[in-house]
Amino acid sequence: MMNQQTKNRTNWLDLNGQKLVISGPCSAESEEQILETARALAQGGKVHYFRAGVWKPRTMPGCFEGIGKLALQWLKKAKEETGMKITVEVATPQHVYEAIKAGVDVLWIGARTTVNPFAVQDIADAVEGMDIPIFIKNPINPDIKLWMGAIERFRKAGITRIGLVHRGFSYLGETKYRNRPMWQIPIEMMITYPDLPMICDPSHICGNRTMLAEVAQKAIDLNFDGVMLESHPNPDKAWSDAKQQVKPERLLEIIDQLVLREARQDDELIQNNLELLRGEIDEIDSDLLAILGKRMEVAKRIGYFKKERNITILQQQRWEEIVQRFIDIGMENGLSKEFSVRLITAIHDESINNQETIFNETE
Repeated sequence: MMNQQTKNRTNWLDLNGQKLVISGPCSAESEEQILETARALAQGGKVHYFRAGVWKPRTMPGCFEGIGKLALQWLKKAKEETGMKITVEVATPQHVYEAIKAGVDVLWIGARTTVNPFAVQDIADAVEGMDIPIFIKNPINPDIKLWMGAIERFRKAGITRIGLVHRGFSYLGETKYRNRPMWQIPIEMMITYPDLPMICDPSHICGNRTMLAEVAQKAIDLNFDGVMLESHPNPDKAWSDAKQQVKPERLLEIIDQLVLREARQDDELIQNNLELLRGEIDEIDSDLLAILGKRMEVAKRIGYFKKERNITILQQQRWEEIVQRFIDIGMENGLSKEFSVRLITAIHDESINNQETIFNETE
């Protein structure tokens, strides 16, 4: 069962209370590969949209960049044979025209395109006046304004059926993910745009097939409206993103094993228990902020001390010791290394800002 808000944001998807499932290979490689994948995924009616990369924006030249518009005919044939709707990524106005001509049901905007407002505007201009749904992936870097800007550009073009796809964000540091999920960003988008469905793309978040089920379940637990997962008849031989694809049979297993949650607010006992727990969190949050405020006061006093003695603000050795201490204490308290580093970095940045203000004060 879905709550009323969820129903409202997914009504144009005709899901009948189900979570949306989009699947298919990363890239369309051959007609045989497309039809084999589509036939397998159509078993049981669990997959609603069949996807495949026709044009592939690759980071490095020389990589497989897609078959091009010929592959659209393979997708069209898969649609006719299985009844699944089809969706492809578009990055230029020409892609839009070719996809519409081939009967593509939904277009999606990739992360490398969302990051470029000029490219988004070109596509928005191309679809103006067309009654075509658009899914927008988050930009490749964690800039929520770029994601919001893409939505507004398509709305101004008259597109009323818009969905969002969370595929994680690029990160240079050590991480177990190909693209860090940074769940707080899609959650904020869901709060800001409660009328837009939010889909998760675990394939691009994970970059490997071993974590797909875990990340897909996490998205469902957060009340996402569905998942986009890549599947291929022979994943290890895939021409692109081989490590993150699974066979169609495994894909259907992952979907079957998802535990659906209800975003219910109508049960009085559930609501009372939630309110008690939320009240406890509110109290803890207040304490956290009060403690952080005290920490900043100490950081300011250190700033005045450094200024008086002409000492640099940043003490690299001290910073490295703080980071390691945070990681150790965080792990003792069940917190991940990644979270502990993010937290102390944010606190340290605020301390540095306060000390810089002190250094810039005139006597």
